[in-house]
This record gives sequence, structure tokens and C-alpha cells, in this order.
Amino acid sequence: MKESGTSLMMRVMGIESSCDECSAAVVQDGATLLGQTVASQIAVHAPYGGVVPELASRDHIRSIVSVVDDTLRQAGLSLSDIDGFGVTAGPGLIGSLLVGVQMAKSLAWCLKKPLVAVNHLHAHLHAIFLEREVAYPHLGLVVSGGHTSTFRVDGLGKIRPIGQTLDDAAGEAFDKVAKLLGLGYPGGVAIEKASQGGDCNAIRFPRPLPGRNPNFSFSGLKTAVAVWVRNNGLPGKEQIADFAASFQEAVVDSLVKKTITAARKERLRRIVVSGGVAANRRLRDKMLRHAGQYEIETHFPSISLCTDNAAMVATLASELLRAGRNDGLDLDANAGLGWHPA
Repeated sequence: MKESGTSLMMRVMGIESSCDECSAAVVQDGATLLGQTVASQIAVHAPYGGVVPELASRDHIRSIVSVVDDTLRQAGLSLSDIDGFGVTAGPGLIGSLLVGVQMAKSLAWCLKKPLVAVNHLHAHLHAIFLEREVAYPHLGLVVSGGHTSTFRVDGLGKIRPIGQTLDDAAGEAFDKVAKLLGLGYPGGVAIEKASQGGDCNAIRFPRPLPGRNPNFSFSGLKTAVAVWVRNNGLPGKEQIADFAASFQEAVVDSLVKKTITAARKERLRRIVVSGGVAANRRLRDKMLRHAGQYEIETHFPSISLCTDNAAMVATLASELLRAGRNDGLDLDANAGLGWHPA
């Protein structure tokens, strides 16, 4: 790792392309969002009911330059006004990651500015700091289409994994069940909409890995849904709300109980929840209510900061640059889930 001679980064550009969102953002002083553009690929992947990696990376290539240009226009800045860069280098889809990494390296090289690699999961955990300060230590839950993990967060770079999914992520389970039911994509949004007015206790779907096991599992829940449909047929219009609400409740129960159990075991009084599934209103309501019973504060970023975005990347990159990090042009993408940069 190379050392940066810059002690204070005024304006940092973040680039995010780990999956199916292509985003750039500029953050000032690590806390003020000056501009952000997010190019969504929902229309690209909707026919398949999930993200197709090859299509995602190709769309990133088409979008990345205009995304950076649009962000600079929003911020009223030129590239020469940027003091440093941060880019999501992993984990994620390797083809998608490489587009963002190469773009960030090109910009840093042309401008002779410092560049840091950002861990996608750590960036999600840091998104909350764009809106409010949350004291350390705290328990972090990242829950999305690709990840479901809990962490003990003791400070910048002081992050210890506690539990993770052993198979499917919660968001992937939403996508697959929504596809089975013909509800559309993205699945989390579709199932939450379909669940409105439904009875969440109508069907008792299993809660995987009960007890004090810190890990998550959702493949068995998906199987239970498939078995129910095979035995009973697809739910009709009069039953779809109950079905969707019951499935959603099984996912939310698992997330809430395991997160609160982990926080209590670690003797932590604060929880931060982020990632795309953190936008789910049932999860927000239930986590706030149940954590409150144990006098544990719960914090959710705004909906726009829950899904993959470059603002969270720029915010964390600002702190890393201030701390003297500069990964330079040797930086590379790493798709692995276990990748944790120093």
C-alpha cells in the first residue's frame, strides 16, 4: 500500500459497479453529497427475473462515462476539482467490478490523484454517516440481493464478521419467489407490494437456522415455497396477499431475530441496517420495535442510500484517504466475499 501525502480530502468521487447498478457520486468533506447518478438496469434484467452477469457488465461499459459526466454536472464541478477517488473493488460480480475499477484507475492516473479500494459491504455499513453520526461500536447488518451478513463495527476499518448466509441472500430469495409467483422484478419491491393487506400468519413458512446460530439460510425457505406451490398450485388473486405477506414475514423474522441476538451477545446498544432489503417497510418496522424492547437503537439510511450507490463509496473513501490510504494503480478487482482490505 502506498501512502498519501494528503491529510484532508475536500472532494472525493466514488464509483460503484459491483452488480447491476452503475453509479458515481461526489462527496465533500466525507459528509456532504454534491451530486450522484445511478444508472439502473432493472429493464435489462427484468425478463430473466434476476441479474445476468454478462448483461450487467456490458451495460456498465455503455453507461460508465455518461454516469461520471452527469455526476460532475450535478455537482457543478470539473474532473480537476476532484481531490481523490474511491471505487468498489469487491465483493461482487467480477465483470461488473472491473468496469468501475478500470474507470477509477484511468481517472486517477490522468489527474495524478490518490485512489483507494472500497469494500462493498463496508461501504453499505458506512452509508448511514451521510445522514447522521452513529457512535461506535455498533452491530451492522448488510442485507441485499447478493449479501446477508452481520458485523461488529468498532471503528474505521475495525470490522469483524459475525454471521453470514450459508446459501442464498435474502434479496435473492425475494427475487426467486417473486419470479415463481409471476410478480415481476425486482422481487423485494414486488412481494412487499403484493403483501399489502395480507395476513402474515396465514401460512407458516419455516424460519431457517433457529436459535443462537449467527448465520442465515434462505434456500430451505425457497424450497418450502416451491413445495407449497407444487402441492396447492399458484395462489389466486384472493390468496396472493396472504401468501406474499407470509413469505415476507419468514424472511423478516429471521433477519430481526438473528440481528438482535448478535447485538445482545456482543453487548452492543446500536444497530445499523443497510443494503437493498433494508428498504423493506416490514423489516424496518419490526426491527425498530423489537430492538426497542431491549433498548437497542436502530438506524436505517434513507431508501436511496440502501440500494447500491456511489455516495456510500465516496463517503468511506473520504475517511480512508484522510487516514493516509492510497492504493494506487496496482489496485485490482476481487470478487471474493471474504475480501477485507486493510
